[in-house]
Order: sequence, then structure tokens, then C-alpha cells
Amino acid sequence: MEAPPLQRKLAAILAADVEGYSRLMHVNEERTLAILTSHRTVVDGLIESANGQIFGTAGDSVLAEFPSVVQAFNCAIAIQLAIGRANADEAPDHQMNFRIGINIGDVMVKDGDIFGDGVNIAARLEGLAEIGGICVTRGVRDHLRDRVAAKFEDMGEHSVKNIPRPIRVFKVLFDPGYDPMLSVPKSIDSPSKDATMVVEGDAAEVAFWESIRDDDDGAELRIYLERYPNGTFADLARTRLDRGPTTSEDPAVEVSFWESVRDSGNPEMIEAYLRRYPTGKFVSLAEIITGQKSQ
Repeated sequence: MEAPPLQRKLAAILAADVEGYSRLMHVNEERTLAILTSHRTVVDGLIESANGQIFGTAGDSVLAEFPSVVQAFNCAIAIQLAIGRANADEAPDHQMNFRIGINIGDVMVKDGDIFGDGVNIAARLEGLAEIGGICVTRGVRDHLRDRVAAKFEDMGEHSVKNIPRPIRVFKVLFDPGYDPMLSVPKSIDSPSKDATMVVEGDAAEVAFWESIRDDDDGAELRIYLERYPNGTFADLARTRLDRGPTTSEDPAVEVSFWESVRDSGNPEMIEAYLRRYPTGKFVSLAEIITGQKSQ
């Protein structure tokens, strides 16, 4: 049998990893997995919005490739800001933070995965980053200089595992108020008459859902399911009925709500999430989507 073809290309690589993941799992496995699921939904969505492609997702780590180093950098900033906001309401010992490394270099693509020093260097940079921080190589710094609203602190040369030569590392100093504009790759075409009718129907469903979403005994949730058995919130309604009464502190409820609306393509659905969770874990991603659709 012939070996799968090996392709080489120049790419911007983003490597991210959860700081202290083993410690968090030791304290509370169920809660840690729920938070990781929530955070990964944010991270994966931002990578997709920045035209990135995810190649590796080994538990608490993420490896993504971008066609542009600017897109990779803006995505990294957006991830750290979004995760920071998601952690704001968590106790310090429950917070889950990422370290991120970015490199630009030659990579090999085989069997749907990427390899090479370009990938390894990005992973080593992630290990050198501070909690909630970003580290980049000199090549990335030189490419980004004067193109982004951030500064770079020279950390000197570092010898890292499996890389034969030292690499020059720079720490990214970014303004917490900096909100990079990420483009959503999905095209937004002018709606047809039929599409408009669908949107209006969706708006009615959203209004109905919001009128019964706080139902405690399940009766109104069952009415919703009778009226909209295949509705946007049907899976969420069934989940809530199966689980019984839940509190707003349950992170799985927000995750289920967001997963119900994120791929709907309807701003009304995203706005419903924002009204329900004005300080939720997916607010930054929801605002990016609604902002793009309003343009």
C-alpha cells in the first residue's frame, strides 16, 4: 500500500493548554469536565471564527493552524479575554486558565494531522507563558509589529526540549480592553421570502421559550415540546425535564442552552442567549456572531 501523501506548508500555529488541569481534576472531576466543556466551546468557536483549523484536542490541550499569523494572534487575545470573563464569577480555586504559544513555521500535514518543529515550538512556547498569558517567537513578533494593539516583552533565548537550537521568546502585553475583530467565515446572504418566514417563526419560538424558560414543575416545558417537538430548544427542554429542577449555577445548563442556539444562523436565537446569560461564558462569542450578522 502506498503511504499517504506528505504535504508541507508554512502556517501560523496556536498551541493552548489548561494550567493546573490535573489539580482541578483531583479536586472535583465532574465540575472540572463541565467547565472544560464550557471553555472549549468558547475556544473552538473563536478558532473557527478566525478561520483556524483545529488539529489536536488531547483532553485539556488545543492545537490549531491558521493561514495568517494576525488571525492566530487575534484569536489568542480573544480566547484569553473570553476565558478571563468566564472566570470572573468563579472562586479562585475553581478557575480554569489557559497558556497559549504562537509560532510561524514550516509544518508537515499527514492523515489529517500536523507535525514538525513549527508545531513543537508552539507547544514549548505555551509552556513558557504565564497563566492567562501568550508567548510568541521572534518571527511572530516581527511579523505583528505595528499591526496589532499589543506590545512584546523580550524574554531572551530559551533552550527547549527536542529543539536543537535556542528560540527567542517574547511575552505578549495586551490591553484587557482590546477587542480584536474576528471574521465569521459563514456568509450572510440576503434572506429570501421563505427565509424571512422562517426567521419570523423562530422569533415566535424564542418569545414562547423565554416566557416559560423558568418553569419549575415542568408543565410548561412539556407544552413547549408539544408545540415545538423539533424546536431549537427541544433538546434543552428535554434535558431539563430529565434532570428536574436546576439552578442557574449549573454550568451544564448554560452549555446546553448555547449549543441549542449557536448554529441556528438566527440573531434572535443568539440574542435570547445574551438576555438569559448577560455575563455568561459564551457572551464574547455571541457578540462576535451578532455583530457580524448586523453588518
